[in-house]
Amino acid sequence: MRRYLLSVLLAASSFAATAQDRFVPVEQRLSAAQLAEVDLDATQLQTLNRVLREAEASTPVPTRAAVAANTGAPVPANVPAPAAMHLGLEEGPVSARVVGDVAGWQPGTVFTLDNGQQWQVMKGQMKLRKTLQAPQIEVIPGIAGRWFLQVDEDLPKARVFRLR
Repeated sequence: MRRYLLSVLLAASSFAATAQDRFVPVEQRLSAAQLAEVDLDATQLQTLNRVLREAEASTPVPTRAAVAANTGAPVPANVPAPAAMHLGLEEGPVSARVVGDVAGWQPGTVFTLDNGQQWQVMKGQMKLRKTLQAPQIEVIPGIAGRWFLQVDEDLPKARVFRLR
């Protein structure tokens, strides 16, 4: 739950309002009930705010010229440039072969790819009827930094995260 909330909060940080002071502390973003549900102590909350503030400070604000170049339309001078809408989607899918055989997966299963990457299953499980030998797979980006491993387009995807 905390890992999911951290992903949501990091994504929300990219939607901060104005260019002058984009950072809004977590305590102002969430209701008292939401803060209680997250159950962060004061030190954790302070650390999260610091990390979010630093992330926003290091993220450049797109210029009006860049927005106009991407959309083809002029942008009025008084309109701030939009922040990235979908974290993770700017990266494309990864296509590679699995090193070894695949008989299925479950949370904890590690897939080593021929490009050197390793991906571990977080959610989803599947037992294949027939073991696949070094299958071609795709790791597809989702919203807020989520990734999904697809062995076959007719099979359910496994939610994964990258180890290396």
